[in-house]
Amino acid sequence: MRFIAIANQKGGVGKTTTAINLSAALGLAGRRCLLIDLDPQGNASTGIGVEAKPHEGAYRLLTDPSRAADQVVPTNASGVDVISSTSDLAEVENHISGPDRHLRLRMAREVIDNRYDYVLVDCPPSVGFFPTNALCACDTVLVPIQCEYFAMQGLAQILSNISLMKRRFNPDLEIEGILLTMHENSAFAAEVVSEVRNHFSDLVYATKVPRDTALAEAPSHGQTIVEYDHRSRGARAYMELAKEIEQNGKG
Repeated sequence: MRFIAIANQKGGVGKTTTAINLSAALGLAGRRCLLIDLDPQGNASTGIGVEAKPHEGAYRLLTDPSRAADQVVPTNASGVDVISSTSDLAEVENHISGPDRHLRLRMAREVIDNRYDYVLVDCPPSVGFFPTNALCACDTVLVPIQCEYFAMQGLAQILSNISLMKRRFNPDLEIEGILLTMHENSAFAAEVVSEVRNHFSDLVYATKVPRDTALAEAPSHGQTIVEYDHRSRGARAYMELAKEIEQNGKG
């Protein structure tokens, strides 16, 4: 079972889109996946078609890690289950104190059934309580970055935070990979891709996720991209990403 955090402190880079659609692509490839929505916005939950309940799901997972397995619910996506969240998840940070507050997800991991091949954790765009819990619990981190001017700056910040978590709490934490998102065929995007690859070489996936209207439309229907339009460019990209992750075999 591989625990993968999908994290970047910068918003709007495709974290939730990646969490939903990578889960679905891995599920379609015959893998059992659990998606944990650790973002109080709850977009991963609604985007995959689950009606989350207040004070359940990720809220209960963090407040009572021993009951984490009870919070798993199925989705319509083949091979994918979810632990959902709603806006009430934001209250959890104020209710949990003590030296182990950043280890709640790690504690929950110990009771989640090993029937899953992958557990993907969708993190909010911050460096606070929720991403810290994810980085302390996970084996690896997948970092989506948008093909834009500030990509390198944001990437340096998240990699610095990962390095800090590795030193302080999780010495086995590794970079799963860097995913270029919202890619378009332009000279500027090509410059960004080249710069990222020059600095981080093997950490960067060959797959680039394109700008695709279907990727934006699918969540409004409570569907993953492979359900909504399996022939779209976005669907093909996430299927290719799933293959790369399987081949990398980290964790």
